[in-house]
Amino acid sequence: DAADLFSRVEAVPREYVHGALTEHKTWHNPAEYVAAIDALPLGPNIASLLGHSDLRASVLGLDRATTRGVVPTDAELETMAQRLEQALDAGMLGMSGMDAAIDKLDGDRFRSRALPSTFATWRERRRLIKVLRRRGRMLQSAPNVARAQEALNFFLESSGLFGRRPGVKMSLLVSADAKSSPGAARVIGIGTRVLNKLIGAQVRFQHLPVPFELYSDGIDLPVFEEFGAGTAALHLRDQLERNTLLADPEYRRRFRRSFDRRKLGPTLWHRDFHDATIVECPDGSLIGKSFGQIADERGIHPLDAFLDVLVDNGERNVRWTTIVANHRPDVLDRLAADPSVHMGFSDAGAHLRNMAFYNYALRLLKRVRDADEAGRPFLTPQRAVHRLTAEVADWFGLDAGTLRRGDRADFVVIDVGALDDSVNAYHEAVVPFYGGLSRMVNRNDDTVIATGVNGQVVFARGRFRDGYGATVRSGRYLRAGTAATATV
Repeated sequence: DAADLFSRVEAVPREYVHGALTEHKTWHNPAEYVAAIDALPLGPNIASLLGHSDLRASVLGLDRATTRGVVPTDAELETMAQRLEQALDAGMLGMSGMDAAIDKLDGDRFRSRALPSTFATWRERRRLIKVLRRRGRMLQSAPNVARAQEALNFFLESSGLFGRRPGVKMSLLVSADAKSSPGAARVIGIGTRVLNKLIGAQVRFQHLPVPFELYSDGIDLPVFEEFGAGTAALHLRDQLERNTLLADPEYRRRFRRSFDRRKLGPTLWHRDFHDATIVECPDGSLIGKSFGQIADERGIHPLDAFLDVLVDNGERNVRWTTIVANHRPDVLDRLAADPSVHMGFSDAGAHLRNMAFYNYALRLLKRVRDADEAGRPFLTPQRAVHRLTAEVADWFGLDAGTLRRGDRADFVVIDVGALDDSVNAYHEAVVPFYGGLSRMVNRNDDTVIATGVNGQVVFARGRFRDGYGATVRSGRYLRAGTAATATV
């Protein structure tokens, strides 16, 4: 179940996720899970939230949890609440959910069904939020933006009702200057500030403070889950079957119908094939061209050009890129200073072939420095560092992100002079434990002088210390509300 829930959503090969769980899983409850993780030779410090989908599947079973119309009995709902209590007792930060039915299950049993949490009613959500409210913990979620009332419910549930009950901090996805909806980020920001003030809600939206640049091998990209024809193709794992489907005229007609902007509603992807450039392809003459340019040259619809190129060259052999959001520097600067957002949404460690935002903090600091030198500052360096560290930690209930006497010595030393274009560069690296898969990474060897975790220097000038993350333990599992005292 865990592999089916995780693999397709995060674009990590299922066989390795399932294999790791089969080999290493020893836990049967949240406390045992936290203990098992904390016993590992961790490199960085980590923390976690309990997934609403995992919680739902553990009580209802994955089949019932992803079947429309199935509503938990009162007893099942109370069991879910009790298991959430156990997770909070173990030190988890809160609960994480997904309400937009975009992400899909992997595996063979219930492949392409939406995640369990998307089937939850608000009665179910309110029962679980009640636990978070009483315990002073937080909720992370992605509202269904196609339904305004759904988003409003999060603000209402976050509110303390003017002192009549404790409020609940919430971190929602996502505030981005999307090409598909240029004014949405401003509307979200204004609406969030107004509602937080009027009804006493505690809601912030996560913001990735860099251009949202995506890469895709064929259609292996999360945005294709936003419409039915894309999901149908991703449902097929066999390359030949997928190519046959993409070439089918009836499928193409359905693809184009589902691609229609008015029917699709709000979406992160702009769906402009003139703004999607090929970077790798067996037909070298196509490299550097957009699918829209190819369509213009051939006198066909851009969607047909896209599918033709994939079919002719083997769907996964065609790698292309586009920027879907955060492309306007002035808007990006304004968002970075907006009090209705906090930094996040990097998806670090997931979508291995699609994106690499591991170093978004360095890239924000570079922008802050460059803007200051150009005489148009939008954040002070001190404020930027706080927004990237303690501000987020405080919201999530972690005693972290500070340098105080007696704290864990978690730190990074940055050469400000090396905050140059190298932090924006494209790199790949082979991952041995994923069968040699080449994933996108960031390289900051000259920029990051040293990184310390719990008093130990674990990285310096491009090299990890011997045994890092393998035999030497530097990190630990950070429990909610636990003081950041040193252990070394």
